[in-house]
Amino acid sequence: MLYHLAQLRDVYFGFNVFAYITFRAGAAAVTAFALSLLLGPMVIRRLIKAGLVNKPKVWGPESHQGKTGVAVGGGFLIIGVMLATIFLWARPDNRFVLIALALLVIFGALGFWDDWVKIRGPRVEGKAEGISSRIKFILQVGFAAFFAFYLALYPPNHEFALHVNVPFIKETYLNLHVFYFVLVMLLFVGFANSVNLTDGMDGLAIGNLIIAATAMLVFVYVAGHVRFSQYLRIISVAEAGELTIVLSALVGAGLGFLWFNCYPAQVFMGDTGSLPLGALLVYVSIVAKQELLLPLIGGVFIAEAASVIMQITYFKLSRGKRIFRMSPFHHHFELTGVAEPKVVVRFWVAGIILALLALSSLKVR
Repeated sequence: MLYHLAQLRDVYFGFNVFAYITFRAGAAAVTAFALSLLLGPMVIRRLIKAGLVNKPKVWGPESHQGKTGVAVGGGFLIIGVMLATIFLWARPDNRFVLIALALLVIFGALGFWDDWVKIRGPRVEGKAEGISSRIKFILQVGFAAFFAFYLALYPPNHEFALHVNVPFIKETYLNLHVFYFVLVMLLFVGFANSVNLTDGMDGLAIGNLIIAATAMLVFVYVAGHVRFSQYLRIISVAEAGELTIVLSALVGAGLGFLWFNCYPAQVFMGDTGSLPLGALLVYVSIVAKQELLLPLIGGVFIAEAASVIMQITYFKLSRGKRIFRMSPFHHHFELTGVAEPKVVVRFWVAGIILALLALSSLKVR
């Protein structure tokens, strides 16, 4: 909305700054952070009043039993602040921004539904059931198919519609044909759920989301900048730069949420935040044509999901044996005696290293 103030540059030249993506991205991050700090206490109180609080569990590390009563559904704060910030600072006529808004709302609604049923629904043997895994999977696949179909009809770059960029190899693109849709669906469903699995310690998921979003906003900004994309020889995507503002809003809102989610947490993100934010990173990677770099940028999330798959598979094949003391494997480290805050910070460090490796692909080719 404030982008249109640039049209008043003839009245006062200072209004011209509103035309620059870099200025609006920085302003979006600051705005989202401030709104999160301002609205956070109220949202937490409302969640507790609505009964959306963490319930006692018969499973999980013993140290987590003290988290009973903490507000759940903090994704409301992140998504709400992001929507307001995006409306304020991004171009309202940019199709990439509009799709991002739709994605946040749709996946956010699915996540909230799951949180609501999980917290307010019946409990079996002390465990919250949530939405049926089958229904949740079908809905996620359906939403992923919708966005994949739209991006196929109106691709970010028509010349490379079904291509993926091969990282660390200069100007090498693979045409996946129909398998591109399979890749997109796997990324949407797999990555969104990977973020969800990582949301098991105070500050763990949101911290790594901030790191991944910061790295990804560099790629989408470069892809949307004609000269930078030509110089770095990556696929150019007209108008994709506006998504820099969307990810800046995520970074700002995420930092504000971390203020309340750091140890000891006052609020948990829940599926309301993990599903839409994970899906958003997938969407931006598709627009920026960096689909194959996403598993590196979000390597912590992928590792967490892999630990769950490995644990379940090995448990079934070995008839009851385990690889980890508990999965996702952030709990494994906790059960070996490493304090929760130390595990979280170490996972952040791993996320930063992976993000820097991904960013190096801009030049190391």
